[in-house]
Amino acid sequence: MSATLRELLDEFVRHLAEVRQASAHTVRAYRRDLLVMLESLEREHGRLPAPEEVTTASLRLHLGELARAGLAASSRRRHLASMRGFFRWLEERGHVASDPASVLRGPRPGRRLPRYLEEDEVERLLAAPTADDPEEHRDRALLELLYSTGCRVSELVALDEDDLDLHRGVVRLRGKGRKERLGMLGAPAREAMERWLASKAVRGLDRGPLFLNRYGKRLSDRSVRRILRRLLLRAGITTDCTPHTLRHSFATHLLRRGADLRTVQELLGHASLATTQVYTHVSLEHLRGLYRRAHPLGGGGGGGGGRHEAARGAAGGEAADRGEGW
Repeated sequence: MSATLRELLDEFVRHLAEVRQASAHTVRAYRRDLLVMLESLEREHGRLPAPEEVTTASLRLHLGELARAGLAASSRRRHLASMRGFFRWLEERGHVASDPASVLRGPRPGRRLPRYLEEDEVERLLAAPTADDPEEHRDRALLELLYSTGCRVSELVALDEDDLDLHRGVVRLRGKGRKERLGMLGAPAREAMERWLASKAVRGLDRGPLFLNRYGKRLSDRSVRRILRRLLLRAGITTDCTPHTLRHSFATHLLRRGADLRTVQELLGHASLATTQVYTHVSLEHLRGLYRRAHPLGGGGGGGGGRHEAARGAAGGEAADRGEGW
């Protein structure tokens, strides 16, 4: 008896975790998306269809249902990626003759610029932990590390003390797909880390995980977000900010100060340069704002703008009289 779609889904999820070594977050997302797909197929057929009965039309209908339910385009693209991965795996193992998801096209992504903090806001945030106690030492160290390396919060909480090399000023980060890279630690980050490690040693805390909670256990990403919210309030920063905002700030500030895109790509751990290129748009918006405020013809009311505007207005009137357009 051939395996059902549900059984194959479970086997595929195990394959992701054990063979592909996907992150726990990725495994959960694929499983969740594919279970929603199975529910859609059951509604359409009145039963769970056999793998070979699933058609491109059925999957396209499912994507349409997600759109009508108001699911964001980014979420629908993730659902489509889950389906493509699953049915490609089924085809490779001979469970289906052809992949019904291969010809599907997802919604086109819109260009959404990442949020980031200005440099003075980052300075205020990093200066927020001021008390001379272990918790404040930890909070300052983790903030400094987030901004100094541009790491993801998942990479931060997975760090062990053995990943640090304070003498060389680097930290070993494990990114998506378990790829390793080195993060750079500036002087403030190294100093903050030395204070935190000394505080851990004095208290006899676990020397394994780098960052610990008040109970001596590895800090979670949820705890990091909670710490960040508290320190943002203390610093008087009202901008919506997450740990990932510091990653965006890291990349944006590097590009503004002349770093090349390839270097930023490597520091962020992006597999594709296209992913990093969004930060060039952020930097361009910043430069455009400076231009508008400072250049006489920038439209920002800079010095001499009135004379030029008057001249352009007069020229525009003459052009209109001649029937010409701008």
